[in-house]
Amino acid sequence: MGETKAALADVGLPSFTAMPVLGRGRGHGDLEKINQAKEDETSPVLLEDALSFIPEEPRLKSKRMITLVVTDEKKDLAVETLIKVNQTGKSGDGKIFVIEALGSYSVHLGESGNTTLD
Repeated sequence: MGETKAALADVGLPSFTAMPVLGRGRGHGDLEKINQAKEDETSPVLLEDALSFIPEEPRLKSKRMITLVVTDEKKDLAVETLIKVNQTGKSGDGKIFVIEALGSYSVHLGESGNTTLD
């Protein structure tokens, strides 16, 4: 997380929100355990165990979801920076969703528009 914060600040995007999350991606459900739990009602393997979230153990690093809202002109810079810092080449590197924001308002200043994103 520290490297991500520093990289975003270095390219002029210091403002974002991060929160801990649980989840799992494609391939993280243990299909053998899932099928065993479905077939054998007396099985000690619970379906919930087979579909556990990542990270499921305290020794694993916690996952974070970052919300970063930028102007259209800075979108590519934000995506490139996040990929550069977080790509390990392994499953679990994350996903980036680019979604259009319909508006932006500063409650503190009463302003709206792109100036609220600076």
